Amino acid sequence: MVMRVRKNRKYLGSRTWGWGNKKNRRGSGVRGGVGRGGRKSKWTYTVKYDKERIHTPGFKPPRRVPLSEISLERISSMAQAMKEEKPTLDLRGYKVLSNGMLSKPAVIKATSFSAKAEEKIKQAGGEAVRLE
Repeated sequence: MVMRVRKNRKYLGSRTWGWGNKKNRRGSGVRGGVGRGGRKSKWTYTVKYDKERIHTPGFKPPRRVPLSEISLERISSMAQAMKEEKPTLDLRGYKVLSNGMLSKPAVIKATSFSAKAEEKIKQAGGEAVRLE
């Protein structure tokens, strides 16, 4: 019986699998690929001389998260389920849209509101509070 650990089990999670520097055994020398290939090794060049590539159309910074949408109809059903007379709904990260009607007065705290949604909430006797 052969007593040895297979290499793929031994080196899982390792970048180099026991072959030394990451440049070794690359198969294409030390050039890091052709063109834009091997971007990690060419990042300083990109930052210094090729800045337009970073800000290409469609590039979104990781901190910008798009808002989810929620309709007044759905909010109305949530308010009906709550037994309070004027329930408070915290909808951080949502934009309230004006689809439907609000059947019960409620305090709605959301990141954003459409103009019509704010009107409908005030008509029903509720409050629209913007969150930062």
